[in-house]
Amino acid sequence: MSSFLERLNQMRIELAQRDADPLRDKVEATVRGLEAISSAALLDPLGRKNTAGNRRQIAPTMRLLGFVLIKSRRLEPGGFRGTQTRGWTRPIRELRNWSPTKKPIPASPGVNQRGLI
Repeated sequence: MSSFLERLNQMRIELAQRDADPLRDKVEATVRGLEAISSAALLDPLGRKNTAGNRRQIAPTMRLLGFVLIKSRRLEPGGFRGTQTRGWTRPIRELRNWSPTKKPIPASPGVNQRGLI
């Protein structure tokens, strides 16, 4: 007989496995060693149709793997005007949280907040 804590831990493990992303292993294997991939090319080995719903389902997994969403003409051969494609690429530089901030105006004697005397 197992104790209550052992059964509780076993239940937690089972719940975590259910909540885990079922596509992660397949997506990870597909993009291993790639710098960029189109959404259509990613969905083909997964056996899914190229629909907006399927692209939305793989989006969180791709973000967890460190990819960034792009829209490009370069992922398709002969890319020109109407041949845009959407896909994923690894960032060239390190991602960081960027937020525009306003630098305060240094206070000078006789100058108010707007820079007027």
